[in-house]
Amino acid sequence: MSVLVVEEDFETLAWEYFVRAKKEGVAHAEVFLDPQAHAERGVPYSTVFSGYQKACERAKSQLGITAELIVCFLRHLPVESAEFTYDLALSDLKSGAIAGIGLSSTEIGKPPHRYSSIYAAAEKENIRRTAHAGEEADVTYMRGALEHLHVQRVDHGIKLAEDPALMAEFARRKIMVTMCPVSNVLLHCVNAMKDLPVRTYLEHGVPFSINSDDPAYFGGYVLDNYCKVQETFHLTKSEWKKIAVQSIDGSWCLESRKQEIRAMVEEVAAAYE
Repeated sequence: MSVLVVEEDFETLAWEYFVRAKKEGVAHAEVFLDPQAHAERGVPYSTVFSGYQKACERAKSQLGITAELIVCFLRHLPVESAEFTYDLALSDLKSGAIAGIGLSSTEIGKPPHRYSSIYAAAEKENIRRTAHAGEEADVTYMRGALEHLHVQRVDHGIKLAEDPALMAEFARRKIMVTMCPVSNVLLHCVNAMKDLPVRTYLEHGVPFSINSDDPAYFGGYVLDNYCKVQETFHLTKSEWKKIAVQSIDGSWCLESRKQEIRAMVEEVAAAYE
């Protein structure tokens, strides 16, 4: 990470991801950025954001990929650092240049309610909200994210089966979970791919998407994750279509873009009927 210093470094980093994503069939990406991790090295928020923003603009114009940015707060740092970062990003959040806020890093011992003041402020500004919850930690973190942070999505949450009532609530309210199978296994959140709740969520109507998580670090880009899921669960074409459509529905892109991507899914589905 020490090589990421100036705006061009962050643009190059994001651009290389988008090039790889294009080859794997990605139409829309929602990308986390962690300004706190770079602030510790003396790199200002504006440098990180501007570099990523330029890469997103290039991805749209040169690759046809739309992208949204989500500013993430790091749990292993003090809450005050997250509050400071939120203030730095607020104008970009309010303008829509950044699509929403998230919460990442090590869960255990850092329950969601610690960040309730930031999320309450964001909710008052109609800023979208997500959080990593229920990956390393138990299902109470998913409930905490819903009840204390009023999230509209939950990232990496694989523990809903521990609380059937909460699982039913996620299904009823259509709270999407972004599942990252490769990193779930490598982080020992489950013993094996077969232990992920792919079937459980499908059967109980919990909307979820299949995603990559720090792909260069974990060695699993989005197509790797799709393939691992298929190799393990042998999903049908209709099940994959359902996952694709609910991924679109749960995304934070414009409704017009959602309609375009739904049409792409319908075209592919029809070709393989």
